[in-house]
Amino acid sequence: MSEKVTNDAMESLKKHIKKLSAQAIEHKMRLHDLAEDLPAGWETIREVAAHTQEAYRVLAAARAELAQAEGERD
Repeated sequence: MSEKVTNDAMESLKKHIKKLSAQAIEHKMRLHDLAEDLPAGWETIREVAAHTQEAYRVLAAARAELAQAEGERD
């Protein structure tokens, strides 16, 4: 977002981040539940952890994009 950021674009990005945050929390809870149920389901640890890691990576990138956009507005 190198050009001037509109209010609509900022609100859209904030809504997107809220959605990504909810998804990341859902993945985190799956990982937490898996850990609580061990040793049952141990075979899925890497898969669940990878999905959780990816969800938080995408969320962090979106938050960085928002911070950059907010900096450009000032």
